[in-house]
Amino acid sequence: MSSDTPEVRDEQPPGPSGLPIVGNQLAFLRDPYDFMTTTAQEYGDIAQWEEPGGPVYQLNHPDYIEQVLVQNNQNYVKGERFQTILGPVTGNGILNSEGAVWRRNRHLIQPAFHPDRIQEYASMMTEFTEAGLEEWDDGQTRLFHEDMMEITLKIVARALFGVDIDDAVDTVGDALEEFMLASESLSHLVLPPTIPTPSRRRIQRAREELDAVVYRLIEERRANPTDQDVISKLLEMSDEEGATLSDEQIRDEVVTLLLAGHETTALSLTFTAYLLATNPAAEQRLVDELEEVLDGETPTMADLSELTYTEQVVNESMRLYPPVPGIVREPVKPDIIGGYEIQPGSTVRMHQWVVHRDPRWYDDPLAFRPERWTDEMESDLPKLAYFPFAAGPRRCIGDRFAMLEARLMLATIYQNYHLELVPGTDLDLMATITARPKHEIPMTVHER
Repeated sequence: MSSDTPEVRDEQPPGPSGLPIVGNQLAFLRDPYDFMTTTAQEYGDIAQWEEPGGPVYQLNHPDYIEQVLVQNNQNYVKGERFQTILGPVTGNGILNSEGAVWRRNRHLIQPAFHPDRIQEYASMMTEFTEAGLEEWDDGQTRLFHEDMMEITLKIVARALFGVDIDDAVDTVGDALEEFMLASESLSHLVLPPTIPTPSRRRIQRAREELDAVVYRLIEERRANPTDQDVISKLLEMSDEEGATLSDEQIRDEVVTLLLAGHETTALSLTFTAYLLATNPAAEQRLVDELEEVLDGETPTMADLSELTYTEQVVNESMRLYPPVPGIVREPVKPDIIGGYEIQPGSTVRMHQWVVHRDPRWYDDPLAFRPERWTDEMESDLPKLAYFPFAAGPRRCIGDRFAMLEARLMLATIYQNYHLELVPGTDLDLMATITARPKHEIPMTVHER
């Protein structure tokens, strides 16, 4: 939707009116899912609203989103707001670093996510899943999201860092949970960073607990390096002058990968289990496929090409409930999007939650219909009508890892158990960095 000489409009895009000083920020933070959906429905493909830090441009069309994330990505950074949210725990890891630091560290970490390496993780993923299922008893009610968080945390620790963190899984899991819950607090985002709010104190405690574990891992790898794991690679790295990464820089990358490497997959599986429990015909079709392809055997990498409906279930779940519901960028230089000039100092928001549910791209968009994901349907979609892992150079480094993990874990769980949602359980989401359930999702597990 851009050209070499785009026409620039004199006016600003339409958008909701706000309050003095705070603009629309409080309305957004109170219920971001409703706010962003209503804004898109009422004001179209590009809407403008206000935050205390400046204007916000909400992009609701795939072409506009592609312009920011892909075509003109060098003009957009994650920016100060993103750092305010993630920085207190992740520091300057690849999720929120920029420029040369981001390029250097992503290059160092990339081999861990090479397709050949990812294949090696497959048996590890099913091994940890089966071990987790051994703790389940027929007829027992489990806190499903909590179970998924524990399993995926163990997987990412072993796969990327070559360690078992059984003795620290509760510490790390609780600290990451505390951080995510504290980040929901409005005061954390609205009040000046010098004010020691309760949520900021909780985040500081979470950081201290994480640091105790992560610095121990770094020391263990320094004493016993390998040629495969991420920490050893970061310890080996030096620049042209021979300078190495500090322990704090390595710590930032490790915490980033721990957080991003287990949180989103655990959420995806939680949402998938909820959707299957409320759509029994889809669950039955999934189970039929697993029985036909696997015949009771543990799923392997080689089975995935035949588990087509399993992949469709994962895709549809991430469409309806993208684990990361939105992306934020800030322009470095002026840009023109949809005929409107976007200036530095503003914020650009792109919401998977909105675009994935747009009836222009998806028939009956609020329905859970895994079978919609045919080759023909995907070829007809605009490029960024579906972007659960973002796009462009900053596309999630672990996207293949996450998709492999989600499919193998889903297949392992559902060939062994039917999951029954406890009556009265609703899937209400909170406003954190990820789309997290406000309450646990209890499931009664029944052996097949």
